[in-house]
Amino acid sequence: MINRIKEIYAYREMIFSLVKRDLKGRYKGSALGFLWTFLNPLFQLAVYTMVFSTIMRSGIEDYYLFLFVALIPWIFFSTSLTGGAGCVMTQQDMVKKIYFPREVLPISYVTSQFVNMLLSFIVIFAVLIISQYTLNPVAILCLPIIMVVEFILALGFTMIMSAITVYIRDAEYILGIIAMAWQFLTPIMYSLDQVPENIRWIFALNPMMYIITAYRDILYYGVVPKLETLISAVFIGIVLLSIGWITFHRLQKHFVEEL
Repeated sequence: MINRIKEIYAYREMIFSLVKRDLKGRYKGSALGFLWTFLNPLFQLAVYTMVFSTIMRSGIEDYYLFLFVALIPWIFFSTSLTGGAGCVMTQQDMVKKIYFPREVLPISYVTSQFVNMLLSFIVIFAVLIISQYTLNPVAILCLPIIMVVEFILALGFTMIMSAITVYIRDAEYILGIIAMAWQFLTPIMYSLDQVPENIRWIFALNPMMYIITAYRDILYYGVVPKLETLISAVFIGIVLLSIGWITFHRLQKHFVEEL
């Protein structure tokens, strides 16, 4: 495994190139181009503010921020999962013609989505400051940890699904349905306190619950996430990446034949 990591590191320029190409091509041909990276979350914020502050009153103070600080990280995760499932398929010509560590493809795709999330966080911080939210410096120090853990988690799932999709093409479409259900089973649009205690054990099995809870603690409540939340998030992230790495490594041996 160490040799494989060294090999992937040797292809780091290829990863950077794929990430750069994806970011440039995302809004290619549009009039506003890269500005959509910032405009998309702003438009979403405007819609949620109108709907949940004036139409569907949730009873949660500044609900639009309560939702927004959790929604942006979720969009990164779900996009990595659903879009990343086909990352090997979309590059099948390259997979067939040249040799490179196939792990480069899911790594570059998830990294591209991660960069996009980081840029969206500029909007989150701007809105928090304009809304006169007090940012806790100690809590903010935990933010990079949660971001890295979410990246690891997203990469683990993406590796699994991108490898499986090569063999089972319907997996990419099934995953869209799973992602939609997963969003509603993650405390994004509601608080975990609203979940009946007798079914909270189900939510405890959801790795994204710990990630979203940590983001909300840091940005909305302005507190340091509980140690058990951080430990759970780190542990689950490492386990999923290990499973994803092993799964991808075993299945990638026959990618060329299947493609």
